[in-house]
Amino acid sequence: MSDLLELSLPTGTDLAAVRAVLRDHALTSGMTARRVELLVLAVNEAVTNVLDHGGEGGRLVARAGDRGMVVEIMDEGGTLLPEHLRRLPAPNPTRGMGLFIIRSVCDRVDLDHPGGHSRLRLYMDYAGPIAH
Repeated sequence: MSDLLELSLPTGTDLAAVRAVLRDHALTSGMTARRVELLVLAVNEAVTNVLDHGGEGGRLVARAGDRGMVVEIMDEGGTLLPEHLRRLPAPNPTRGMGLFIIRSVCDRVDLDHPGGHSRLRLYMDYAGPIAH
């Protein structure tokens, strides 16, 4: 199985629509409902970061495979760094929890910078415990 979903993320993207499309895609691909909600939460955080910090927006690509899904979120800014992913939240934070949440709920998270853009890859198996 290799189902593909691709969305453009211009400034002003409707996050509710992104969540709904991703939720439907993950459910029809065979992911358990609980893990779909975790994936949607992680992707919502990543897309919010793109819209807040990513320059002119970005794109989202979700691929359904045999064991799970990989969702790539790419931004135009290219400013997301590995140390951002390792950062722990401050005590009693009011914001800045997105990357911590993403790392906590996904089975794996990778970051690279093709063409000067930031590309975050979120991996989520269809079923099973979270790897953390």
